[in-house]
Amino acid sequence: MGGFFGVVSKSNCVTDLFYGTDYHSHLGTRRGGMAVRDIDGYTRFIHDITNAQFRSKFEHDVLKLNGRMGIGVISDTEDQPLIIGSHLGNYAIVTVGRIANIADLVKKAFGLRSAHFSEMSGGEINPTELVALYINQGATFAEGIEIAQNAIEGSCSILLLTDKGVYAARDKLGRTPIIIGKNSDDGYAATMETCAFPNLGYETVRDLGPGEVVRLTPDGIEQVILPRPRCQVCSFLWVYYGYPASCYEGINVEDSRNRSGAALAKKDKTEVDVVAGIPDSGTGHAIGYATEKGVPYRRPFVKYTPTWPRSFMPQDQSMRDLVARMKLIPIKELIQGRRLLFCEDSIVRGTQLKDTVHRLYDYGAKEVHMRPACPPLIHGCKFLNFSRSKSELDLAGRRAAKEMEGHDGPPPAEYADHNSDKYHAMVERIRQRLALTTLQYQQLDDLVASIGLPKEKLCTYCWDGVE
Repeated sequence: MGGFFGVVSKSNCVTDLFYGTDYHSHLGTRRGGMAVRDIDGYTRFIHDITNAQFRSKFEHDVLKLNGRMGIGVISDTEDQPLIIGSHLGNYAIVTVGRIANIADLVKKAFGLRSAHFSEMSGGEINPTELVALYINQGATFAEGIEIAQNAIEGSCSILLLTDKGVYAARDKLGRTPIIIGKNSDDGYAATMETCAFPNLGYETVRDLGPGEVVRLTPDGIEQVILPRPRCQVCSFLWVYYGYPASCYEGINVEDSRNRSGAALAKKDKTEVDVVAGIPDSGTGHAIGYATEKGVPYRRPFVKYTPTWPRSFMPQDQSMRDLVARMKLIPIKELIQGRRLLFCEDSIVRGTQLKDTVHRLYDYGAKEVHMRPACPPLIHGCKFLNFSRSKSELDLAGRRAAKEMEGHDGPPPAEYADHNSDKYHAMVERIRQRLALTTLQYQQLDDLVASIGLPKEKLCTYCWDGVE
């Protein structure tokens, strides 16, 4: 998906920018970049981080950077930041989100005649460059950002580094977070992950509202566009891809996951010997489950992280499966002869999970029970790029619904209703495919309650198809 960090300071901001950006590394795996403004203009570095950590690629660049304002990005797609020259002045830009109508926007841009785009591999358009083109249609940065946001379908959060400060613009429905922090009297930062703040000495000031735009300077925060009334923040932040130490809308991720696990336990009468989490994103849910049930929490699998990267990093599915297998090391002494219950953030495709379950049986597990912390995924996300699934039919829930309905189209609403016969038949198909003893998903109302926001402020499209 991607993440970004921007900072303005009364002194050199590079150290904060470097580490603040690095704290977003869990959100993207393809490109990393930083840009700083100094008295001579803009200095930028971009590196491929597919097979290396952000810090290792940029540790030498930091020595070449100096400035009081900067932006950084971890991207799952295109090269960023971009340095743009326009009638508004020179500026650097980073974006995070998914532009669903990019083809239409490109067509309209070419209607301007003077528009052009840099070449990318595969002949694709760099979405960030496209956003910059629409921003440049405004008489001011604020007006340009509003023009771009009104044109975009999907989501797009933006940081602009200008000679007058850093503009932070949250996407118009607030699907991704932007949080502002203050570092004593030295400056301000805009982040998508508040886990970047504590070790850098920042205190959270506030979250931006949907569509809100502010300009950060070392002297303060100026609101340049008011927030919009409707919020649809992505629920999956708390379920899976948000970092445990982060807070969005004032709600901590790990705390929410503990509540989610407890909710699963309250509706489960299964007798087991051990509760565990599929590392790492299932851990918080499992701790909540085990605490509520009074069943021992153990780690039958441990992750070997020094050399094995995240399982979805490689583009090739077979390589992702290999990475997932090699980095999870089973502990036979905690598996053999036991009834094991695992909490998992979600079941997306189920391919890696199926292999994990077979390995547990190979090591002598008596029973293997699975408790995903969210409902079955039956709709592909139209608003963010947090999954590499190429088709909705890759989703385990959608695939089961297709087998039952006999067509590829959207499944009937009954599949999202945990009380319906079709829902239970779908879950049973998934259970059989994964060779689980039992499979019980989180109910949507319990997930919403564990997050703690009203449902109308949350995006739950991937589970219930409601926009």
